[in-house]
Amino acid sequence: MADPTKSPSPAGAEASQNAQAWPKPKIGLALGGGVGRGWAHIGVIQRLLEHGIRPDLVAGTSVGALVGGCYLAGRLDTLEEWARSLNRRRMAGYFDFLINGTGIIGGKKLEKVLQRHLGDILIEDLPQPFTAVTSELATGHEAWLRSGSLVEAIQAAYALPGVFPPRKIMGRWLIDGALVNPLPVSVCRAMGARLVIAVGLHADAFGRAAVSRAERYDDFEFVEGQGLRETDQDEGGKSAMLKQLFGVGEKTPSMGTVMLASLNIVMDRLTRSRLAGDPADVSLLPSIGHIALLDFDKADELIELGKQCVDHQLPFIKNALSVLGKNDETDNFE
Repeated sequence: MADPTKSPSPAGAEASQNAQAWPKPKIGLALGGGVGRGWAHIGVIQRLLEHGIRPDLVAGTSVGALVGGCYLAGRLDTLEEWARSLNRRRMAGYFDFLINGTGIIGGKKLEKVLQRHLGDILIEDLPQPFTAVTSELATGHEAWLRSGSLVEAIQAAYALPGVFPPRKIMGRWLIDGALVNPLPVSVCRAMGARLVIAVGLHADAFGRAAVSRAERYDDFEFVEGQGLRETDQDEGGKSAMLKQLFGVGEKTPSMGTVMLASLNIVMDRLTRSRLAGDPADVSLLPSIGHIALLDFDKADELIELGKQCVDHQLPFIKNALSVLGKNDETDNFE
């Protein structure tokens, strides 16, 4: 039997030193696309923070880039307040329709909101690494924005083709990253994450709620040069553009219905394929399939559902952190 009073052998001392110097595993948070359902990301992040789980890096696609960028910029509370304030009237006020353009919605009104709260913040100045996932229009290649203007990166990440115009950054036209990587687990891995928590927004997203509902816009009409206004009477041209975009016709689906349902199919199939080869360590899939993609005015419900999802999966998150050796920061979970 070895004498415990003697100093450990050089090999034993080296092993002990390496164990003490072993780096703590980085936590990566992958936030997926999902249009209006993205407000669930706010609840997920809030609940993770309440339990002491702080991501070391964040990657976001589409609306996931918006929420992730605002979180790292210290503006998550501001985003939550804005999201909870949205109703049909306010939401319609941000639809600056383009008669002739590369997108139906110009996005200038939304850009003003982003500029007001995020200003000149650069991605490289954020406290933790951040990547906004986009697609290059010319090649279809996945493009990661890890430096430069945070506002421009967010706009490029949610530039859904046909809805918002593409964004030109560093000589490349970029569009919504959901077309190539709807749930950026692979990006978190490449950024150095050992434990990846992925938040997907389309696990139960099929059915009529996968698209917008025409009746939600029956009280508005489009007025050229003025955007949308609420009306009590149908004067012939009422809601013409909105119904074309978002209506659910009895005989054929509207353009918006087809676009959003197609996006949902692409996100679901791509996510399944990519996660089959590189799964997340913990998957958070809020039960939000009953909420339509354009229900931006459902922030209260979505945020709560995001929190509930974390509560349900918390034992799995704690176990994953424990296995990967992050015990010093996870022993005091509430």
